[in-house]
Amino acid sequence: MNARPEPSLHLWLPALAAFAPGHPLRELLPRADRQADGAAGYLAGLDEFFRGAGSPLPAAALTREWIAGDAAATRWLSADPAWVQPDMSGVRLLACGQLQLTMAEAQALAEPLRAVFDEAGMQLEVSTPDRWHLRLPPELPLPLFAAPEQALGEDLAQHLPPGVDGRRWRVLLNEIQVLLHQHPLNAARRARGAAPVNSLWLWGGGTLPGRLHSVLRGVISDDLLLRSLAARAGIGQHARTPASVAAASRGWLIDLQDLPAGEIAAHWWPLLQPLFGRQPVVLHFASAERWQHRPWHRWRRWRRAAP
Repeated sequence: MNARPEPSLHLWLPALAAFAPGHPLRELLPRADRQADGAAGYLAGLDEFFRGAGSPLPAAALTREWIAGDAAATRWLSADPAWVQPDMSGVRLLACGQLQLTMAEAQALAEPLRAVFDEAGMQLEVSTPDRWHLRLPPELPLPLFAAPEQALGEDLAQHLPPGVDGRRWRVLLNEIQVLLHQHPLNAARRARGAAPVNSLWLWGGGTLPGRLHSVLRGVISDDLLLRSLAARAGIGQHARTPASVAAASRGWLIDLQDLPAGEIAAHWWPLLQPLFGRQPVVLHFASAERWQHRPWHRWRRWRRAAP
């Protein structure tokens, strides 16, 4: 019988190209062992760590359950506040969520939209300032919507639901954009140099999955969807703080994939460095490359070539 793989600490990192020569992580890689490539990108990375959620990932139901605990037996669709901007070739998605809204601002922006969704048979819920959800009737056909990571920076026309089935959603989104464009709160945001909330991004539709499976023992992250998945899998989850990162142990995932490489070097590397001396660490880059570093690898000082 083969022995089970030795548990390791896992680091989820930005794409390898984000780390310039001289970054402390680049200096560590030549002494580590290159592994087979894994998943590339945010959603594929989540699927690598958690099994059983289904495809496409029902992000709306998972995050609504984590926030409000009422997602069971209902279909949900994320309707996250977004910023879109026209240019010479179309209309581009520039931001989704993370628009520094307060709950009062989010509720004010949502208020004129509720009647539109009610008329369409949907109920709008402002779960957090950045995460809005639509409660859907069971009979409503639900096309495939692109996740924000798939559409950021690109023309909306490439990612809206196509064909006759998608027409009602395109018309609905256009009406929403008109109402948000006219909202006085957006005029105030522009006046103070903040991005307007002039659209919603619809994605992550589906129902709450059953119990998920994960090789992880827990996650350390500020990402709502990742923590929602951890909760559904029945594993530990902590916010990303200096204390939680410094105490991370085998089987846990430290999520840093949303951070600039410079911030990782300046603020997190002093906490990460001792972890490499205590336990095996698998480095998961968002661009799919994988390395494993073991404590004794620090003696591989002859390995100095860039990976």
